[in-house]
Amino acid sequence: MAKVLVVDDDPAILEILSAYLKNDGHDVILASNGLDAERELGGVDVAILDWMLPGQSGVDLTRRARVDYPNLPLLLLTARGDEEDRVRGLKSGADDYVVKPFSPREVVARVEALLRRANVRDVITLGTLVIGAQARTVTLGDSDVPLSRTEFELLLTLARHPGIAFSRERLLERVWGPEFVGTERVVDVNIQMLRRKLNDDLEAPTFIETVRGFGYRFRDYD
Repeated sequence: MAKVLVVDDDPAILEILSAYLKNDGHDVILASNGLDAERELGGVDVAILDWMLPGQSGVDLTRRARVDYPNLPLLLLTARGDEEDRVRGLKSGADDYVVKPFSPREVVARVEALLRRANVRDVITLGTLVIGAQARTVTLGDSDVPLSRTEFELLLTLARHPGIAFSRERLLERVWGPEFVGTERVVDVNIQMLRRKLNDDLEAPTFIETVRGFGYRFRDYD
């Protein structure tokens, strides 16, 4: 299972790709313009970007994403089928290219190929910590770590993107959902509980680092 960002200003395309991707077991985040999409790029495993978008084009967004998130797999959707346009799209930083009209199953297959290439794994190993994304298990060394649903989603969100700082606001959106009513303090409380269960030292954290005045990031083990 991966988090897939789908960006298109056509609601019908968003709906059908979302349905096919969810049926394939993925979490899906939708955006209808480049500005909203840019805010989501740091928290997903792959992005599907339409070429023609309000705010900024998919090609411009691809260029920005390639600079800020060099390892993020990017799939560009477009009605432009000329060789010159395909080359331009790939040169902008896209990893793959699909011309409209397309088969949703082909798009899903291309997403799977990009994820395999990027090595988005079901089992995440970071130091002595092992996270089973599908099985929803966490072990630290030889010991199982029991986590609540919220704690697990928070850990998985951070661990899937080591070295990437998440704001408290972004974590609220990703873990608790956009309809959550509450304060960002709930993020701090759950981070404290996670650290306690992971035996993480606040002063010299092994796993979860505080980004002062902003939020949190998982330590980059690369």
